[in-house]
Amino acid sequence: MKIRYFDNAATTKVKKEVLDKMFPYLTQEYGNPSSLYKLGRIARAGVEEARKQVATLLNCDKNEIYFTSGGTESDNTALKGIMYLEKNKGKHIITSKIEHPAILNTCKTLEENGYKVTYLNVDKEGIINIEELNNCITKDTVLISIMFANNEIGSIQPIEKIGEIANKRGIIFHTDAVQACGNVAIDVRKLKIDMLSLSGHKIGAPKGIGALYVKNNIEFKNLIDGGHQERDKRAGTENVPGMVGLGEACKIAKSNMHKHIHQLKELRDAYFTQISNNLSDIKINGSIKYRLPGNSNISFKNMNGDELLARLDEKGICASAGSACSSGSHMPSHVLTAIGLTREYAEGTLRVTFGDDNTKEDVDYLVTNLIKIVQDARK
Repeated sequence: MKIRYFDNAATTKVKKEVLDKMFPYLTQEYGNPSSLYKLGRIARAGVEEARKQVATLLNCDKNEIYFTSGGTESDNTALKGIMYLEKNKGKHIITSKIEHPAILNTCKTLEENGYKVTYLNVDKEGIINIEELNNCITKDTVLISIMFANNEIGSIQPIEKIGEIANKRGIIFHTDAVQACGNVAIDVRKLKIDMLSLSGHKIGAPKGIGALYVKNNIEFKNLIDGGHQERDKRAGTENVPGMVGLGEACKIAKSNMHKHIHQLKELRDAYFTQISNNLSDIKINGSIKYRLPGNSNISFKNMNGDELLARLDEKGICASAGSACSSGSHMPSHVLTAIGLTREYAEGTLRVTFGDDNTKEDVDYLVTNLIKIVQDARK
C-alpha cells in the first residue's frame, strides 16, 4: 500500500539535495571544526557557510545565528538565557496560552523558580489581543515570547505589531517560529524580532538540528558549559552534517518560497472546500486569513480522533490529532480549549498538514476516504 503523508507539521522528509550536501561531512570531510589542520578547517568552513544560509533566510547577520539541537533547545535557551541573566532587572515574562510545550513547560520551570508569567488569552481564531498585551506589560517585564504561527491550528500572530510594542517599551521579543520558518517569509529586521527559534526537521533538514537567532546587542546566559563552541554560548562538538543540512534546507526554502506557499495553499483550500461541501457538523479551527499555507485543522462533531487516525492509517494515510509533542494525551488540546472549542468537537479533531511532495491526487484520496470514514461512523 502506498503511504500518503499529511503530517508535515510533525516532521518532514529530508530533501535529497540536503542529504547530498550532508553526505561528504559524514564520510570524507569528517573533521572536528575545532581542529586546526585542513580536515578541521574544511568542516569549519561548512559550518560557517550553513550559518550564513540560515541568516539569509531570516535577513540577519550570520554572527546572530547560534546552532542548537532543535526548537526545544532554542526555546529553552531564549527564555532561560534572558530571564536568568536579567533577574535583577525584572522577573516577568509574557507569553500566550497556545504556545508549544517547549515554551509553556519552560515558563512553568521559571515560575517554580520565582518568576512571574502572564499567559495571554486568544480569540476564537487563536490570535492574541494586542491591547491586552500592552496592558499586561509592567516595569518588571523583561521578555515577550509569542509564537509566530501555531503548530496545531496554523494561526499566524500579528508579529510586526508585537515587535513594535516590545521595541517601544524596551522589552526583548522572542518568537517560536518553528512552524513558520520556510512556510512564510520572515524578515527579523522589519518585524523587530530580537530572538527567534527554528528547527531543521520542519523544513526538510534532519532531526536534531536547529538554530536560535539573537540580535547582536542582546546578551543571554548559556545553558551548557564546556568548550568554546558557538562563541561560548553552546558548548559541545558541532553536529557538522546537521548544520550543513539545515543551511542547505534554508537556502532551498529561500529560493523556493513563492512556489512552495502557492502549492500548499492550493492543496489546503481544495481539501477545505471538499470537506465543507460533503460533511456537516464540522468546524475549521484557526484563522482562514492569517494562516500557514499548508495547515488545516478540522473538528468533526461527536467523533473520536483516535478512531479517525486509526481508520485513516488502515488506508495508508498519515495525519494527526494535533501536536506530535502532545500525542498520547486523552485530554482535549490546550490550543482547542483556549479557542473555546467544546468537547463534542475537540475530541474529533484532525490536523492535516501538506508538504512539497503532496499532489492533488493525494488530496482526492484523503478526502474520499475521510468522508466515507466519518459517514460510516455517524451511521
